[in-house]
Amino acid sequence: MTYDAIVLGGGAAGLFCAAQAGRRGRKVALIEHSDRPGRKILISGGGRANFTNLRVDARNFLSANPHFAKSALARFTPQNFVELLREHRIPYHEKTLGQLFCDRSAQDLLTMLLTECSAGHVDLHTSTKVTAVTRDTRFRVETSRGPMDSAALVVATGGLSIPKTGATAFGYDLARQFGLAIEPTFPALVPLTFTKADTARWGELSGVSTEVIASHGKQHFREKMLYTHRGLSGPAILQISSYWKPGTPLNLDLLPGVDFSTAPPHEARKQLSLKLPQRMAERWLDVESFTQPVPSVKKIDTRLHQWSVVPAGTEGFDKAEVTGGGVSTNELSSQTMEARQVPGLFFIGEVVDVTGWLGGYNFQWAWASAYAAAQALSVG
Repeated sequence: MTYDAIVLGGGAAGLFCAAQAGRRGRKVALIEHSDRPGRKILISGGGRANFTNLRVDARNFLSANPHFAKSALARFTPQNFVELLREHRIPYHEKTLGQLFCDRSAQDLLTMLLTECSAGHVDLHTSTKVTAVTRDTRFRVETSRGPMDSAALVVATGGLSIPKTGATAFGYDLARQFGLAIEPTFPALVPLTFTKADTARWGELSGVSTEVIASHGKQHFREKMLYTHRGLSGPAILQISSYWKPGTPLNLDLLPGVDFSTAPPHEARKQLSLKLPQRMAERWLDVESFTQPVPSVKKIDTRLHQWSVVPAGTEGFDKAEVTGGGVSTNELSSQTMEARQVPGLFFIGEVVDVTGWLGGYNFQWAWASAYAAAQALSVG
């Protein structure tokens, strides 16, 4: 089987790239090792797919090269993707902070991508394992369905996050095979775990949520934090987790914008319960030994605004929404996503060292990087 391009990986980036290239007249094959494409799409955003964000900027992404994503993001914007949803009459809505979700289900998004692939006459091969990739003047992909041949190969195999959806290290292994460097990978947008001592102190607050400012270095996020039986989660923690380094403290303002220092000392417990969830207020007062007859309100206020905790670690790739690190952007063209030293070899989406914030940014990177590669495939 001979193609103009073979796309490896049937996730968001792979499906969109295959569809775009196919609709531009390229003969495209899409290979997915699981029995169906888009499994991670279907569980994203609580099943409604937070498919983009209206406020996308390169500053919303982590990478060893913070400027790399600018070109692709500028050439395919959230508005471009929204136009496609409108063409397919998919209802959507905006939540907080510019996040866009499907009204009904993430299945609408996946159906749209598959419909676009069909319109581009993409050959979709599911339950197909790639056993070897070689390159002479063209790429030869050995698969469980037989060999395939193409002028270009697009790697959209994703990262290591949520292995139950079929995530593997295949894309990184393939990059190394062709001599490309890999930035160290790590779980990103992931819950953090407590040490044994902190679990004893705070574990009973599991299920309690409150707004905080989570900080690490110069980066900070003001969103909800959730106590779990193992540690901390919620949007603020997931966001800051991408910046957190093992062994370093995480700083939390548990009373953002609230001055508690003027509360009457004899009413400290009552006043704190009005400003925090009651269980959290009572546990904080007990753990921090602020139970003396006349507690130091100033001490309470300082501690709550400047809580420093050193997490034991993260919940790992099983619970991480995305993978940080990946194929080094030094190896790729920011305009086409093509490997500089291997003509015809492209890397897009999560497998690349570009990691977005929580809130639709990683989907937008999938669409933008896929579009950049598809345009390059369509030349000639």
